[in-house]
Amino acid sequence: MAELELVLASANPDKAAEISAILELVPGVVLHPRPASVPEVEETGDTLVDNARLKAFSLVEAIGMAAVADDTGLEVEALGGAPGVYSARYSGEHATYADNVAKLLEELDKVGADSPERRTARFRCVAFVGFPDGTEVWADGEVMGIIAPRALGESGFGYDPVFAPDGHGGRTFAQMNPEEKHRISHRGRAFRALAGRLGAGGGST
Repeated sequence: MAELELVLASANPDKAAEISAILELVPGVVLHPRPASVPEVEETGDTLVDNARLKAFSLVEAIGMAAVADDTGLEVEALGGAPGVYSARYSGEHATYADNVAKLLEELDKVGADSPERRTARFRCVAFVGFPDGTEVWADGEVMGIIAPRALGESGFGYDPVFAPDGHGGRTFAQMNPEEKHRISHRGRAFRALAGRLGAGGGST
């Protein structure tokens, strides 16, 4: 892979650190932090791809370099796929991680989802690179699991304390070390797929 310089579009330090940990293992990719002077873009898209594209190209337009972004959604079957594209602001525009987790557990209680079979969920991530010439490359990743009855674990961020991926003994992402989480997570899968497409020569998808 020829050297590819990318600016991280995310202003979320937790997300930026996780993306960096995955992409820094890809030969030829050089990551730069988001300039503090560039404001965040409003996420007005209807899909994860729309929002990832908005975030990437707003940064491309601001600084004239290729930018890498992602958007992530937690889709809970008993809630009709909510919070989905609104995951980061489920309990309000300035919601904390704890606020969003509390609302999720409350909404599941409201619909009587009190068994694992009724708490199935899917975490999805779209990883996206936008280039100054307007071309784009993106990939998605997903992982199935269930929503735990309460927050468990101290690692990770967002909904990690309540999302238990299938096949890992009921442990939540927050009960795993970062390396284990990256291997199986939606974001890890999306960015590894993205890296493969960049390595194959890029281009729109």
